[in-house]
Amino acid sequence: MSLMLVRSMTQYLESRQSLVLGLLRLYCARTQRIFPQHGTARIDDLDTCFHDRPHALLVLSLYSGRAQHHDKQIADLWLLNSCTVKNPAEDHFRNEIEAGQKQGKFVVVAGCVPQGAPKTDFLRGLSVVGVQQIDRVVEVVEETLKGHTVRLFGQKKDGRRKTGGASLLLPKVRKNPLIEIIPINTGCLNQCTYCKTKHARGELGSYPPDQIVQRARQSFEEGVCELWLTSEDTGTYGRDIGTNLPELLWQLVEVIPDGCMMRVGMTNPPYILEHLEEMAHILSHPRVFSFLHVPVQSGSDAVLTDMKREYSCSDFQRVVDFLTDRVPGVTIATDIICGFPTETEEDFQETLRLCHKNKFPSLFVNQFYPRPGTPAARMPRIPTQEVLVPLQAELLGKMVTVQITSSHKHCMMGEPVNEALWVSPGLSSPLPPGQVSGATNLRFKTQAMDGQVSFSLVPFTCIFVLLAVLARFMWFLF
Repeated sequence: MSLMLVRSMTQYLESRQSLVLGLLRLYCARTQRIFPQHGTARIDDLDTCFHDRPHALLVLSLYSGRAQHHDKQIADLWLLNSCTVKNPAEDHFRNEIEAGQKQGKFVVVAGCVPQGAPKTDFLRGLSVVGVQQIDRVVEVVEETLKGHTVRLFGQKKDGRRKTGGASLLLPKVRKNPLIEIIPINTGCLNQCTYCKTKHARGELGSYPPDQIVQRARQSFEEGVCELWLTSEDTGTYGRDIGTNLPELLWQLVEVIPDGCMMRVGMTNPPYILEHLEEMAHILSHPRVFSFLHVPVQSGSDAVLTDMKREYSCSDFQRVVDFLTDRVPGVTIATDIICGFPTETEEDFQETLRLCHKNKFPSLFVNQFYPRPGTPAARMPRIPTQEVLVPLQAELLGKMVTVQITSSHKHCMMGEPVNEALWVSPGLSSPLPPGQVSGATNLRFKTQAMDGQVSFSLVPFTCIFVLLAVLARFMWFLF
């Protein structure tokens, strides 16, 4: 029971980390014997997804055997990984680059931001490790420390076919020793109008099944208890190499020891529909988590068409209904994008109705971000700026009408107007700051009820004070 509790808590904490900025901060030092010019290096994985996390772990392993620390100020070189899905993640990445440069650090960048937009101004003069060249990171770091700029963007190919990238059999250091994360493929088959990741990851490239199985077997031999499969779209796995996701999953199930588990990562509706029967059997297996992440993005077919998602709401609902019916206790997680340029109020209400109908236990809601170079970035935007109002106690918990007084980069400032229209949606006024929720008072009334005597209102605190005074008095007497 204790082992299952520890593993459950580990899984919960790992899943929540995907929502926290600065996910997976890794620092690594190297000795003067290995790199005689300088003393230390820092590896930092900024706001990246689960698909990018194995790359950071691989990078860290390439420095294993050197002294490690967590102080970026000591490091001579910063190696920064990145994510291009949302604007805030790229802003965070750019800020870290500028901070390193101001401190005179060598900076090497990696991940989807430089791969998808290598000519971006803030990347000029920096060495780059492409998403499929992560196994050459030591080479890039060494050349950067010599004062050279190295930029590796090439794709790994098997003949004319794109592969998944760096070999899965390379050594790596796990952040969590109980969980092995394996990217089974990279890239995707879609052309979503809002997605920048396609620019970085490109077309589908799947890893060979035997390499994935071998990595899984080795991981379990090293004490791993959970295997997580990840990619931009696990449902597309194998379409470029003559196989498919269910075939891979059945091979992996055979090497999972008793008591260990496997989790299947995100899949889009179009590529899981043809495998629903097989997926239901796999997700019902005692060594596979009954969990699947299927992003719907919108409950409106019109918006899905503008997004070029290549499925309808009915397709998504079919996936949910089938798995809910066939897999006992299954958890379906999904994503929603709010504020897509063509979304109307009715479109939004359709999304709300979809969520209300399915009551998803795990629902990730994201605002639309116009990523440069995507078709959706050229569409007229829906106003989505946040409005800040004065910090006043009487405004706490109220819906107010405001007059915009100024505008800034990420927000607008407003002054409340028409106090008569202020509305508090709560059942009562909020508790004052510092007051404990749930604290009750003893009610003593002076009137008798049903033959029992009660008294007037006296707080608990008064009773404790009286007892304390009495105890002090008794101590002096005796």
